[in-house]
Amino acid sequence: MSNRHPQHNARSPRRASRAAPLPQEKSGRRICLGQIGAPHGVRGEVRLRSFTSDPGAIAGYGLLETEDGRTIAIERLQAAKDHFKHHFIARLSGVHDRSAAERMTNVKLYVPRERLPEPSGADEFYHADLIGLAVCDPAGKRLGTVAAIYNFGAGDLIEVERAGAKSTQLLPFDAATVPEVDVAAGRIIVVAPKDMFAPSPLAREAGAAKPSRAKGRTKKNSASQPPRRSAGSSRRRSALSRKGGG
Repeated sequence: MSNRHPQHNARSPRRASRAAPLPQEKSGRRICLGQIGAPHGVRGEVRLRSFTSDPGAIAGYGLLETEDGRTIAIERLQAAKDHFKHHFIARLSGVHDRSAAERMTNVKLYVPRERLPEPSGADEFYHADLIGLAVCDPAGKRLGTVAAIYNFGAGDLIEVERAGAKSTQLLPFDAATVPEVDVAAGRIIVVAPKDMFAPSPLAREAGAAKPSRAKGRTKKNSASQPPRRSAGSSRRRSALSRKGGG
């Protein structure tokens, strides 16, 4: 959840936390509540990282789903000894030995979006609800689309996939930069420097390719060669954010 101010939630699924967030489903129908880590001991217990605002609340959501559709229940949860409040030692249904626990390493655990409560604050939003929204300037011009939400410890950032381009732009998810979020209308309004979303000089040159001045015999199809596209980022991540104050 995003709260335009930090911290990773599930119950209000991710206020920003301290590390790189996990990917959210592109469909937005499920919210990632946690990720299974390495096996712990020989009796099937595993390390578990929770992404809920109240870390222990992950055990209260009933059956959780894996990316491939399997259902898993958390049967027992105890704090890990590494002193990180989001880290636990867990016993999972159907996992009874170390070999089974090893097969669960790095598996992400999801809950259907409809099983989560609506955000309690006016400036709280589930990441899954933000991803895919149109990004517009105050005049209504479309600048791009929300591709992902990140938090690296200093507040939430939105990644905007530029309209008509293969590049992305990171913006702070705060009240000054994002003064309006209208999930129902499918858009957010951003206030950004005028040149931030302007086409780059390279893009303009690629769009208006000049004919070559080949001397003598002209190479076949040289004028029809399409310009090479530069690779762009296409990361898809995230859960609940709260907008930070302006």
